[in-house]
Amino acid sequence: MKNLFLIITAQFLLLFGSTQIQAQNFNPEKNNYLVLSKNIQQLKPVLLTANQLAKEDDKNYGDFYMIICGKTVNDIANNTAFNKLLQQAKTQNVKVFVCGISLNKFNINPNQMPNHLEVTDNGILYGFQLTKKGFITLTI
Repeated sequence: MKNLFLIITAQFLLLFGSTQIQAQNFNPEKNNYLVLSKNIQQLKPVLLTANQLAKEDDKNYGDFYMIICGKTVNDIANNTAFNKLLQQAKTQNVKVFVCGISLNKFNINPNQMPNHLEVTDNGILYGFQLTKKGFITLTI
């Protein structure tokens, strides 16, 4: 009876333990990060976070993206403080995107966006696509 219990336990651990190992192997070679936000005020702490993760990850640090969606897109055009943060993002190799659906919803012309801000047609879809590629994702 003890042997049967040990055999079943061992099979259980092998079966479910190997699933966990396979999931760990799925991760890309570098740590890639994505932040999806509804608040442009989050760019500053995102840049601080990106800087710290770059130090921690060292050679394993990959890409860092931020996608901005929602009503906050109204606060982007001609925002001097935000433009300074976009310059810093460029220096840190952090790509900042704005959601095209949000721009359309609030009748904002994409040409009014700062130069260092990329427009993606659908920010939520793009976020899911990056997540499927292995990006570590956070929504704030």
